[in-house]
Amino acid sequence: MWAVEHSVETSAKPQVVWRLWADVEQWPEWNTGIERIELRGPFAVGSTILMTPPGDEPIELRIAEAVEPELFVDEADGGDFVVRTTHRVEAVGDERSRITYRMEITGRPPRLWARRSAPRSAATSRRFSQPWPRTPSVAPEAWTKRPSRLRANRPARSTR
Repeated sequence: MWAVEHSVETSAKPQVVWRLWADVEQWPEWNTGIERIELRGPFAVGSTILMTPPGDEPIELRIAEAVEPELFVDEADGGDFVVRTTHRVEAVGDERSRITYRMEITGRPPRLWARRSAPRSAATSRRFSQPWPRTPSVAPEAWTKRPSRLRANRPARSTR
């Protein structure tokens, strides 16, 4: 098994982060690693997400777990391998939350895929390390590619 994990802290409450995750159609607004995306069904266990990275073929993800507002897990079945990504948010005091992404690959992925996938996963989690607005209620609208409107955040912590 291959795994990578990245955590960041933010001033956003877990419920605000959950709303961003559950609004799948808006992911391209804050995740530059997505060109197109479609949620098939509710944001719940068993539904699928068709995600197209820029310049790549679409990837189908199945929501394997969803516990509002704590975590969701998506899985991509590559035949000889499975990519399982856990997206977790937890309060760390009254004013902060920790967001953790963990990607695990089991089976035998092609080497090129694994080399390309790790940087994308890290880039996605770094997008969450961008500062959040002072008012969490406007996070979905304001948390885009305009960092000048946002407050500074603590540095990210990465583990492998």
